[in-house]
Amino acid sequence: MISVDLFDSTHVISHDWASVRNLLVMRLDNIGDVIMTSSTMRSLKENLPDAKLTLMASPGGSLAAPLLPWVDEVMTRRVLWQDLGRLEFDPAREWQLVETLRDRQFDAAIILTSFNQSPHPAGFLCGLAEIPLRLGESKEMGGTALAHEVAAAPDDIHQVDRNLRLIESVGFEVSDRSLTIQIPEVAQRSVSDRLNQFGLADDDPFLLLNPWTSCQSRNYASDRFAIAARQLAEITGWKVVVTGVEKDRANSSELLKILGEWAIDLIGATDLSELAALIARARLMLSNNTSTMHLADATRTPSVILFSGTELESQWRSRDNPSILLRQPTFCSPCYAFTCPYHLECLDIAPEQVVAAGLELLRRC
Repeated sequence: MISVDLFDSTHVISHDWASVRNLLVMRLDNIGDVIMTSSTMRSLKENLPDAKLTLMASPGGSLAAPLLPWVDEVMTRRVLWQDLGRLEFDPAREWQLVETLRDRQFDAAIILTSFNQSPHPAGFLCGLAEIPLRLGESKEMGGTALAHEVAAAPDDIHQVDRNLRLIESVGFEVSDRSLTIQIPEVAQRSVSDRLNQFGLADDDPFLLLNPWTSCQSRNYASDRFAIAARQLAEITGWKVVVTGVEKDRANSSELLKILGEWAIDLIGATDLSELAALIARARLMLSNNTSTMHLADATRTPSVILFSGTELESQWRSRDNPSILLRQPTFCSPCYAFTCPYHLECLDIAPEQVVAAGLELLRRC
């Protein structure tokens, strides 16, 4: 096992890593987490242009793969060590995964984790699968699960930099640290056709409202979102495209009623690539801190983000697009909780504040 110092990066790829031709990258969280690997995937492809890059991701995270042209193949898996109670105890299933990875004969595995995750379960799995190079960042230094073990970065650094720092530790050079995605042309055409059906030409401006997340503790009140979006629509004269997944429709009636004739209802009507195309075309996006925030960062779309107290802003916030994050300071932040016992005081933001932030961004841009 090799322990790599945080700042000992010479951008000279070690001999073992320079010879990699079949590379596995593991990021087994949600859509936004996979989108934040884009600069890492791009950098790996730039450094190893002849290598096959396979992404192993969760069922949700795999949806982001079409936006990452540097990924050659996707393996979709729900893994035991990051399960939230969905998987039954089944050793045969776990051993089948080991055998699948062994059969693929990967030269190396890069294990991308968040600040509070351990790479050792994934490293152990890859060791059983006889993958010789296994790179991860760890707070629990030691053992043989990883062949190249990097001491943990400070908890508060941005996830994108955490990912990049890991590959820099073995000498890979990073020329661009920003998020980038490539939206498939078929998704762009589909979005144009859909908007045309609602009377919007390809160059017509619109606002995009994505008011829901899968995590209760991150959801700004949808009626407040609707009030803010309607006020912005009345000031700008632009329609409001409302997006979300199909299950959000159950919570949409009051929001759509408030928006009235200003709304273009696309709830549950887009896949992730089409959502990215919509975000890229929007003049302004209103959303919570969820995957749409990272898509807007990658497409440089101006965004007002209702950023709850669940996480530190420094870990996840947009970095390259014009954005304003709104949050009330609370004693319990960061809580990293899925549900809030305190009535979401961190998101007690008046709609007028959202409107003011949106107008400020439009003035700047």
